[in-house]
Amino acid sequence: MNPRQTVHAKNVPLTQFCGELRSKKFYMLDRIPAEADDYLDPSGYCWCYHTQMAIGPDGQHAYPDKCVPGRKCYRSALAGS
Repeated sequence: MNPRQTVHAKNVPLTQFCGELRSKKFYMLDRIPAEADDYLDPSGYCWCYHTQMAIGPDGQHAYPDKCVPGRKCYRSALAGS
């Protein structure tokens, strides 16, 4: 198993970034983002799908280096809806 993909409490593999993280560049991908550059365009603007703002439900910024396993509001991109 990839060291970045440990098993979540619900037996869902963790992904490197939260499944709720979005950016314009995200919508151009045909796969799960594997690195921060998959989100970041020159604007650097990202948002949380859940809140529809640049701030997540925990009040912290939505950004690739912050929306990772261990964050209170994190949801694996492999988790069902």
